[in-house]
Amino acid sequence: MISRLPLPWWAALVFFATLVLPIDTAKVAAQPPRTGSDTLLFLLDSVAATATRTPREIFLTPAPVSVIDARRLRETHANTIVDLFRDLPGLGVTGVGVQQPRPIIRGQRGQRILLLQDGTRLNSSRRQQDFGELPALVEQSSVERVEIVRGPASVLYGTDAIGGVVNLITRVPERDGVHGTIGYRYGDVEEQHRGSASILARQGAFDLALNASVREAESYRAPAGSFGNITLDDDAVVNGTGVRDRGASVRLGYHLTPMQRVFVRGEYYRAEDAGFGYVSPEAYDPGGARIDIQYPHQRFQKFTAGWTATTLGTPIADGVDVIAWTQDNERNLNFDLFTSFGPQAPPGAGIAVQTFNFTDLSTIGLRAEARKAVSDQVLLTYGVDFFRDRTENTDSSVTTLIGFGPPQVETDNRALVPNATYRSIGAFLQGEVQPSSRLTVILGGRVQGIRAETDDTPGLTETFETKDDRTVVGAANALFVVTENVTLVGSVGRAFRAPNLIEWLFDGPTPEGNGYQVRSLDLDPETSVNVDVGVRVRSRHAALEVFAFRNVVKNGIRIAPLDSMAGGLPAFHNVNVEELLFRGVEASAEVRLPYNLGATGAYTWLDTEDRLDPSNPIGDAATSSLSATLRYHRSDRLWAEYAVRHVGERDDILLDDNPVGDVLPAFTVHHVRLGVTVLRRAGHSHRIGIMVNNLTNELYAESSNASFFRPEPRRGVTLTYDLVF
Repeated sequence: MISRLPLPWWAALVFFATLVLPIDTAKVAAQPPRTGSDTLLFLLDSVAATATRTPREIFLTPAPVSVIDARRLRETHANTIVDLFRDLPGLGVTGVGVQQPRPIIRGQRGQRILLLQDGTRLNSSRRQQDFGELPALVEQSSVERVEIVRGPASVLYGTDAIGGVVNLITRVPERDGVHGTIGYRYGDVEEQHRGSASILARQGAFDLALNASVREAESYRAPAGSFGNITLDDDAVVNGTGVRDRGASVRLGYHLTPMQRVFVRGEYYRAEDAGFGYVSPEAYDPGGARIDIQYPHQRFQKFTAGWTATTLGTPIADGVDVIAWTQDNERNLNFDLFTSFGPQAPPGAGIAVQTFNFTDLSTIGLRAEARKAVSDQVLLTYGVDFFRDRTENTDSSVTTLIGFGPPQVETDNRALVPNATYRSIGAFLQGEVQPSSRLTVILGGRVQGIRAETDDTPGLTETFETKDDRTVVGAANALFVVTENVTLVGSVGRAFRAPNLIEWLFDGPTPEGNGYQVRSLDLDPETSVNVDVGVRVRSRHAALEVFAFRNVVKNGIRIAPLDSMAGGLPAFHNVNVEELLFRGVEASAEVRLPYNLGATGAYTWLDTEDRLDPSNPIGDAATSSLSATLRYHRSDRLWAEYAVRHVGERDDILLDDNPVGDVLPAFTVHHVRLGVTVLRRAGHSHRIGIMVNNLTNELYAESSNASFFRPEPRRGVTLTYDLVF
């Protein structure tokens, strides 16, 4: 059990021990030099590779890309990596708590966002449509940077990359010697203690990376106040937003030659007592339904092996990357719903539904990719990828009628989703052409086939047809260098997402408890066509980026009523609708100011529409948001920043008679952050950080968390400490 003191005994011991223990400075790698760009956040001069598979400056990348670099990750000690998305253009967050947040890109979330680790997929074929995989599965202390592609990327990465791609890129030792970080985070609003360590070492041909963390956090409190028609008279607990989790990763690499290396990596993550989050309805809607979705246990383990060659010089390939992985993800879900019969019934009368699920998802995967420079003007990137998910599931539910004599109990042990196997194999080819020194054009295509089939499942006697989907997609990207400081970007691409096992095979009460989902065996893949146009401008002291996009999703999978009842609840099923339109504008700017100051800003405008039924709202993200940061940075000894974010109101969203009202209100939230290097000695340094979040104690909920009301934390103070050596 971790100590409840702001600075537990073990963290204090590490701190003071490093002051007195001698360190061989010859074996401690020096820190990399700082540059003036450290005062900026969006870093158009950063290098990214996810969008094109070839490293290049963001300024010269023919696609909308955002990067969260190592400095930002280290300074913020964010609960999850996607918490840092809130201040970036086109990005958002769904979910609450210290473990459950997931990304939103351009209004798309869940299975329309592809989560990657070092270019390999983490998405699960057994998740609800609106639930993407957890970024928390990847040990956060192992992440060097995060690259986000805003827009489709199915040519390179296959199914699910309709809205965009989030690539968590892990740390690789690049310097001789031993270096690393030991860190600690304390948050008062959720009583959080998190300890972490990262050690990187390289000696000769060998390199080693060790990363680990342990965290314990309680459910946080939301502040008193009003949000739409909801009023909280006192601070309220947002139940299920804490977690007890721990993770570790070990990576061992070996350089076969200066241009070839192999590696193996093992990872482990375990989480307990996480939840979807809810405020007791007694606090704002007496008599309303109480919905408690808990994840009492999750275990994830993964083993990866890879080979990289950068200068083969063969007739068919100059460079090759091959990576294979196997992983196992076990998780429990407990769903607890209580619906009151209202004041006319006996006190406490209602229906209680408890549902229990256990899922074991095992995955194997392979990605092989090669690059070949055909000439000085033509570079080919091509390869194949494969994954197979295999699921085993058990379900049970208990329904209890309360308030009319002895409780009446009904039990059902039927599996809601049969055991199944989900396979995918794809091949892709991309050509990068430079017809002139100013123009770069990238053309690519992919062929992918997906096959899903059910396996024998205890308690189920039904048989289901095998599902096969085959899709061809393509994309064209172009970048034109107008001047040294101005580039124009344009792209058009087709992406797709095959129905997953939940959408195809789920048969039972929905997790929210408001309906019964019937199997949909005739679903077709979603496809989309996206168009982007943008401009980037930079000078010595400023940078600006503006993109406009239009993404039309055809055969979009949506839940629709059946005008019938099933299991005592209104029946629904998944259907393909004709067209879903997502369009918007994203802008970001950064300016270096005198006196070691820097300012950044980001703006997003988003419009969504169901083209088949314009009266049907489909948006989950904010219609408009504006964020700004003013930062002071004096070398690496002191930095301070003030950040503000304003989200506009939204009235075109389906709230299902939620007490918040017919309109999601606007909100403005402020944060203050400070970091100081307090001591340097014998090649290592000690850093402390102080963050005050939600400075004005605003009651608010992100757009995707408002219809099922889950507000953000009250004003809170976070303290961090890092030993860097």
